[in-house]
Amino acid sequence: MSSALQILAPDGSVVGELPGLSDAELRELFVHMLQIRCMDGRMLKLQRAGRIGFVGTATGLEATLVGAAAPLRQDDWLWSGLREGGAAVMRGLPLAEYVAQMYCNANDTAKGRQMCNHFQHKGTNYPSWSSVIGTQITHGVGAAFASMRRGEDTVHAIHFGDGATSSNGFHSGLNFAGVWKVPAVFVCTDNGWAISVASSAQTAAKSFAAKAPAYGFPGVEVDGNDVLACQSAMADAIERARRGEGPTMLVLKTYRMLGHSSSDDPTKYRADEEVEAWAKRDPIARFERYLIERGVVSEGERADLETQLLVKIDAVIHEQEAAPPMALKTLVEDVYAEVPYHLRREYNDFIAVAEKLGHAQPGDGAFPL
Repeated sequence: MSSALQILAPDGSVVGELPGLSDAELRELFVHMLQIRCMDGRMLKLQRAGRIGFVGTATGLEATLVGAAAPLRQDDWLWSGLREGGAAVMRGLPLAEYVAQMYCNANDTAKGRQMCNHFQHKGTNYPSWSSVIGTQITHGVGAAFASMRRGEDTVHAIHFGDGATSSNGFHSGLNFAGVWKVPAVFVCTDNGWAISVASSAQTAAKSFAAKAPAYGFPGVEVDGNDVLACQSAMADAIERARRGEGPTMLVLKTYRMLGHSSSDDPTKYRADEEVEAWAKRDPIARFERYLIERGVVSEGERADLETQLLVKIDAVIHEQEAAPPMALKTLVEDVYAEVPYHLRREYNDFIAVAEKLGHAQPGDGAFPL
């Protein structure tokens, strides 16, 4: 990690140039990191209890998510690769919408058409993401090009994991971005493993950051467990893009502490010793030590903050778990301005079976033909 940008050492001591953040701003970063960890824990428990279907965990990645999102303006864009839901909440995605999407219930803004953990929020320019690896890279570059052509003063943060650097979308997206000098920041979260493929098996390059100059722009390696280093590097890259100087690729070196998803068993492919070594570099504990030394938080305050966050999160969970399922009629909505005859007829055949099996809800009845 000696070559990576670092401001806080693992023990919380200052080893680099601090960003000009106030105590209030530093505390806000800390609370957002805690919120992501609390949300992660609650969602995983819900999945294990069979109450939701899928979770892409972010435990251990809190510094990358919060640090990279903090410098974005409200009108900037955030393109997700999988684990950026907590960053979206930080930027304005309502917690109720986050949890509703996890349940795919009647309040889900995706109308149950995405599997859970696939968020979106129009109000903060957070497009829905696809489980197809790397496709968001080209989409984000195209949108950044459109922003540039319109003369908009916006920047597009395009997130992906180390595994996506092997995708066609990575090459195509970065190549076009370099040629067009689009206002984008590529945020590669190198969390050690692309499911069961180690980062070391993903490339022969010394660093993923070394790939960026081949496309005509800088690549910066950052200690991804240092929230201040992530914030500082992202702020610089955003300003560079906003000045019209083109994209930057940040490689945030961190570690996924849990499985790739709630369907994964990481003990099958990685050693306990590796996990234990990274646990000692926990990003929240590192930042907490610095904040205590600075007097921004006090000893033991973290537990109180976590309790308050869990009370808030649990209240939203209870509210959304009680919400009804998405109406079955939404299956044929939004296809045409008005539901045409052939879809009404097909839906009526479907609802007859659903009613027979007891799956229909009030309001799911047949269309008049």
